[in-house]
Amino acid sequence: MTLAGMTLARGASRPIYILGVNAYDHDVSAALLRDGEVICAINKERLTRVKHDTGFYGDPIAYCLLAAGITLDDVTWIVRNSYLLPVADLEDVFLSYAGSRLLSPRDRAQAARSVLYRTDDPRVVDISHHLAHAYSAFACSGFDRGAVMVVDGVGSHREDVQEEVPPDCDAEPYAREAESYYAFEGKRLRTVRKAWLPTTKSLVNDDFFMMHGLGALYSRVSSYIFGHWNRCGEVMGLAPFGRPTMEPLVRLEGDTLTLRPWDAELAHPYEGVSDQDWYHSPHRPHYEDLAWRIQEDTEQVLIGRATRLHAAVGGENLTIAGGVALNCVANGKILEETPFERVFIQPAAGDDGIAIGCALYGWLVLQGEERTWTMRHASLGRTYDEERITEALTRPAVRITSTRRQVPDTLEAVADLLAQGKVVGWFQGGSEFGPRALGHRSILADPRSAAIRDHVNIKVKHRQEFRPFAPAVLAEHAAEWFVGAHDSPFMLLATDVRPEKRAQLAGITHIDGTARVQTVSDETNPRLAALLRAFAKRTGVPVLLNTSFNDRGEPVVETPGDAVRTYLSTDLDALCLHDQLIQKRAIHRTLRPLLRRLKGFQQGMRHEALREAAAMRVLRAD
Repeated sequence: MTLAGMTLARGASRPIYILGVNAYDHDVSAALLRDGEVICAINKERLTRVKHDTGFYGDPIAYCLLAAGITLDDVTWIVRNSYLLPVADLEDVFLSYAGSRLLSPRDRAQAARSVLYRTDDPRVVDISHHLAHAYSAFACSGFDRGAVMVVDGVGSHREDVQEEVPPDCDAEPYAREAESYYAFEGKRLRTVRKAWLPTTKSLVNDDFFMMHGLGALYSRVSSYIFGHWNRCGEVMGLAPFGRPTMEPLVRLEGDTLTLRPWDAELAHPYEGVSDQDWYHSPHRPHYEDLAWRIQEDTEQVLIGRATRLHAAVGGENLTIAGGVALNCVANGKILEETPFERVFIQPAAGDDGIAIGCALYGWLVLQGEERTWTMRHASLGRTYDEERITEALTRPAVRITSTRRQVPDTLEAVADLLAQGKVVGWFQGGSEFGPRALGHRSILADPRSAAIRDHVNIKVKHRQEFRPFAPAVLAEHAAEWFVGAHDSPFMLLATDVRPEKRAQLAGITHIDGTARVQTVSDETNPRLAALLRAFAKRTGVPVLLNTSFNDRGEPVVETPGDAVRTYLSTDLDALCLHDQLIQKRAIHRTLRPLLRRLKGFQQGMRHEALREAAAMRVLRAD
């Protein structure tokens, strides 16, 4: 009997668990699937508190196994991906590359003790990058058939790509994936076209920034404007402040992308270290115009690609994945300006979502099962019990600086605070998978006030003033406030705020009149929907400003302790942990500088102990 046959027979008597893993490079993550449904998923960064964390993947796997109450022995398949190299090949490289940035000393020690590191376990399978992205898009979309767009910075080498590639768009062995286009029906996936990044003349270790692809170019602009390749969301937010003063950086001519040479006009990279340096830079208008240019070019290329994909595939349904799929402005334009009538983008569309794609590939291809799961919400983290909530709220710093209110109805009390202009940390249920806060790890505020928008940017989030906030709106009222409002539970479609409503939504309306809308229903998030109704009862506005519950430069909070530390170290007015509501005393303002200094030390100590205990218990090789 084959291994697949054995797992099918075994699954008849007990659940089939499949782990998916995005390994080693940025946004390491894991997802656990049970009988075809993803029941838990987490980014490593939420556990280590290191944004976009890299390295060994033991921590997120341990988190998922502990949440499900199982061990690695209960898992049928472990499906992995790293865009750098197949994971097994990459782990061979680590044998002779002690200085790798991808493995800290702590990670190297953990990997060496793990049964998953350099394993010959037949349950462990590596798949290629865009194939994993594609499964993360279509296999949980709920569409029976349609098309898939995968567009990101860089994918697998041609020689490692596993899906069949049409002969007319093949490439040499060391070319890398840049874009992939597919058609699907049921669980069957067919490659329509691929675009490749050819091997590039570049500086050693600087290849990515020199590559000739859309995602790589957007990241190069991010590095140029802000000094970091992964601040593309900030580029998107800055774009409406710019003007069309430059020639296009990239054009789509038929099926060919033509990139403009990076010339002397683009010779002023940002070299400062603070927001004030950036704001006072003599090149700030140049950065704004460049952000406008790359955003406009990206929209036009993606609209052209999607239109040609529709001509090849037909139908109403499009799914999108890859880092470029997080560009909600471009996504909104694709929906409005191409023949596709419905677009699905799961919330972890970047490389963290690779874990979901790997798990679903394991279910559909390795296990040979059918599609059964549609992703309707992103709350895939564990739910912390009331004992953990109480533990976090009884710490000395909380007792000294805050009061706990006993209120008959927490939702009514929070709605009162929001209507009074207070800013509230909102911690409910399991954390969201992906970079967006969707009402489980959120900071909420009144959307009517531009002053509150500026306060949240500067005093709470400590980030640039130009960055916009998203609205959470009751789904049944979305069309009253936003033009062409579509179902958008994952905050990945931007649309126009209705002109007559913009004065009432000053806090979430960007300078160009748009907003990145999150539609909220009783099905997707009943508790947030109830809070929106309570707020609307007081204000007539069924909308809240919703941003991620984190300070600048930090991952979104995961545990009650994380939430309390961020609450204490910022200008949040209140914190709602499940049904516990706390507010600050006047003494907090005096103590806040000390609390901010203590925050990093406390996080490091606590999370180190947590992940060591969890990972060693379920992953060690005895």
